[in-house]
Amino acid sequence: MSNPDRNRTRRRRPQAKRGKTASPNQQTTTGTGESPGQLATDVDWPKLSVAGLVVLATFVWAYWPTLVNLVSAWDREPVVPLALFFLYARRDAFPGVKSGLAWPGLALIALSIAIRTFGARYYVDAIDGWSILVWVAGVVWLLGGWRVLWWSAPSIAFLWFMIPLPFRVERWLSLPLQRIATKISCAGLQCFGQPAISEGNTILIGDFHLEVEQACSGLRIFVGIVALAFAYIILVKRAWWERALLLLSVIPIALIANSTRIIATGLLNQWVSGEAAHKFTHDVSGYVMIPFAAGLFALVLWYLGNVMREVELVDIGEIARREAVEP
Repeated sequence: MSNPDRNRTRRRRPQAKRGKTASPNQQTTTGTGESPGQLATDVDWPKLSVAGLVVLATFVWAYWPTLVNLVSAWDREPVVPLALFFLYARRDAFPGVKSGLAWPGLALIALSIAIRTFGARYYVDAIDGWSILVWVAGVVWLLGGWRVLWWSAPSIAFLWFMIPLPFRVERWLSLPLQRIATKISCAGLQCFGQPAISEGNTILIGDFHLEVEQACSGLRIFVGIVALAFAYIILVKRAWWERALLLLSVIPIALIANSTRIIATGLLNQWVSGEAAHKFTHDVSGYVMIPFAAGLFALVLWYLGNVMREVELVDIGEIARREAVEP
């Protein structure tokens, strides 16, 4: 008789290939060999630091007239410090510096030079300012690599808010904002019992003529609210529809803030004095309206947080099993 054990097929367990196994505590490395959030060990940091200083000195020398104009135009808006703060807030996602230079970054630097040449040819100062963003992106790509450029892209894009709009674009946006602000402010003054009548961009309150000029259109408040919304989207993770609602709320918030400023000016002239109204318009409102608009923006965020609350999913079967096991 044949042994049945001989007819049986022996199954062998597949053996793992010999090699080093990763320990549970070992960090995952990126394609460049660095761990996320860490710097590369094979980077020549002295040479990279010298290259960065040379590039910075070249930038200041080339863009000095443009930088002076930007500082004089936006002396109250801390755009650059906020952009640097965004980098600090997202430091945990820093991908690490690539060893060597990423030469494709020179293409962006060449593009910035072409953009600046075009702006100088047609005397458009805003284009000269916009070329700074492309230049910064090219330098970051050149010195840090593509991953660092992608990580710093929100901060680079935020620098757009430090560049004033071209005169034609500003006037094109200001005219409809002036008309809307005049209508809303006139209706608001009537709600306070004032005999307000609007004629064009002028509000007549008795013998007082309140001119809603281009500087009072609210365009600057609108840009400031867009910057606040952009900053919140960068710092806080929200669903896409919540981000869309935040961006859509910018327009009504800017209109409400600007109309409140005009209404306050008219009421101060009627209830206090014309000097108080003039002082509020030219000295105080610039510091008050942006925080006021930020408060309205915070109300929108509070409302969205209460409409869609996060709830914890509970497994009823698991709870029932736990109660059954417990004495």
